[in-house]
Amino acid sequence: MNAIRRGLGSGLVQAFLVVIGLVWLTPLAGLFLSSLRSAGDTARGGWWTALADPGRLSFDNYTALLKNAGITQAFWNTVLISVPATTLVVVIAALAGYAFAWLDFPLREPLFLLVVALLVVPVQIGLLPVAKLFGALGLFGTIPGVVLFHVAYGLPFAVFLLRNYFAEMPKEMLEAARMDGGSEWRIFTRLVLPVGRPAIASLAIFQFLWVWNDMLVALLFADSSAQPLTVQLQSQIRQFGSNIDVLAPGAFLSLIVPVVVFFAFQRHFVQGVMAGSVK
Repeated sequence: MNAIRRGLGSGLVQAFLVVIGLVWLTPLAGLFLSSLRSAGDTARGGWWTALADPGRLSFDNYTALLKNAGITQAFWNTVLISVPATTLVVVIAALAGYAFAWLDFPLREPLFLLVVALLVVPVQIGLLPVAKLFGALGLFGTIPGVVLFHVAYGLPFAVFLLRNYFAEMPKEMLEAARMDGGSEWRIFTRLVLPVGRPAIASLAIFQFLWVWNDMLVALLFADSSAQPLTVQLQSQIRQFGSNIDVLAPGAFLSLIVPVVVFFAFQRHFVQGVMAGSVK
């Protein structure tokens, strides 16, 4: 009887998770079908009507999208912003997190408290001062300026996360490595980074999704030649409110990349979330 109850409970849980997954994927499926429909078909009915006549779906909208210089340039701008901003944050935070966790240096605790204090600073507070600073440095309106802003505001959380994760590693493991003659750099690269892979992967996913989907920072700091996809799509909506044949595939392209990244690293993401929950 207990085995039956456990099986029933497990089945109900799995069914519930399947329903939640389908609900979560419905907007993505709807956007994909909309991106395959003509503007006339979209005007006549919702995306679900395409299921009754799938023969009318085509990839013509994506062909037209590739010929849209503004959208394609915005896509590559988004890549040029998101990849460096994610990489720099992960690398710097990993180095700083290891230093705060296991290295002794002057003012270590006050500096870490300063990092924690920066977590409560809203992005909006820094927009105007940083804009003036970037204007003086010649970075305003450029891709490097947008990248630097994302790196600066992503580092406090990243350092806090990785420092706490690295600090949970067994002290004896690091001491044994030092006794065997391992340098701090070798310990960091050969021991700490492999063990901290789940937390690093989780951080990379969070940072990439935040930067890829950002519009506020890019709207202020990027000029027309450096605009990412989010700003370009918003501009398309404002200028051509009815061009769904361009907006739908562009929006799907903007959405599918983070989804692919998430599912590619979901195993590490789950490990990072669950790390420390079970001793």
